[in-house]
Amino acid sequence: MKWLNYHHLIYFKEIATTGSISKASEKLLIGQPALSAQLKQLEDELQIELFERKNRKLVLTDAGKVVLKYADEISRLGQELLTVVEEKSYTAKTTLRLGALDSVPKQIVWEIAQRAKSFGECFVSIIEGSQEELTNQLLQREIDCFISNYTADFSRDKNMTSRSFVKAPVSIYGSKEFVQIKKNFPKSLSAQPMILPTHHSKLRHDLDAYFDSKKIKVSCELETQDTALMKIFATQGAGLAALPDIAASGLVGEKKLFKIGTLQNISEEYWVISSKRTIDNPIATNLLNSI
Repeated sequence: MKWLNYHHLIYFKEIATTGSISKASEKLLIGQPALSAQLKQLEDELQIELFERKNRKLVLTDAGKVVLKYADEISRLGQELLTVVEEKSYTAKTTLRLGALDSVPKQIVWEIAQRAKSFGECFVSIIEGSQEELTNQLLQREIDCFISNYTADFSRDKNMTSRSFVKAPVSIYGSKEFVQIKKNFPKSLSAQPMILPTHHSKLRHDLDAYFDSKKIKVSCELETQDTALMKIFATQGAGLAALPDIAASGLVGEKKLFKIGTLQNISEEYWVISSKRTIDNPIATNLLNSI
C-alpha cells in the first residue's frame, strides 16, 4: 500500500494558495530548497505534475486542482480531529460550514441550520460575507454551501447549483407612530422617511421601479444591506423599512413593528447555493436534496 505524507499535502496547499514557493516558504518558515524538494516528492509519489509556470507564477494543472480539493478536505478533517481530541468530544459530528449574505434574514439562516441538524448530529459553523466573498469561499472549498438572495453566478463554475428555498412577500413596516399612514397606502408613502436596501441589491431595484410606477417620491433616510440593522432603526422610529414578511414577523408579534401595507408583486427569493464536490459532506447533501 502506498503511503501519503500529510505534510506534503499541507505544503502543496500553501504553495497553491500563494501561487509561489517563496511566499509559501515565508509563511511556513521553511527554506525554499527544502520546500521545492517536498513538492517534488509529492509529485513523484502521485506520478503527476501539480503546477506549471505562467508569467513567473505557479499555476495549478488540472490534476493539481483535483489534488487541491482533496488537500483542503484532508486539512479540514485534520483540524477537526485535533479539536475533537482536545475537547474530548468523541462523538462523530459532521461539520457544516454554512455561508450567508448579511442581507439574508436571520430567521432564514436559523431555519436552514435547524433543517441541517435534522439530518444527524452536526456542528454548524456560520460565515457571513458578500456574494463575491462567499462564492470564492465555496469554490475554494472553505464553505459547503451558502444562502443568498441572488442565484448563483454560473459563469464562475458550471458545477454550481442554486436551489430556491423560499419566496417571501415584501411589505412596508414602521413603528407605532407610522400606523396612521396605512390609509391610502401606497400613496401615503410619499415624502415619508424610508430605510432601504443598498443600490447593488435586486430588491432595491425592484423597490425603485415600484415607486416610479406609482409616482411615489420617498425620502431615503438610510440604506443598508443588513436586515437586522433595518429592523433596529425601524423599531426606533427612524423611518419605514421595506422588509420581507418572514424577517419582520417576530417584531410584529411583539408589537415593536407594524405592517403598513404589502407591496404588490414585490418579493425576495432566497437560494441555497452549492458546488459539486469531490468529497461529499453528507449533511450538506441531505440539506440540498430536501430543498
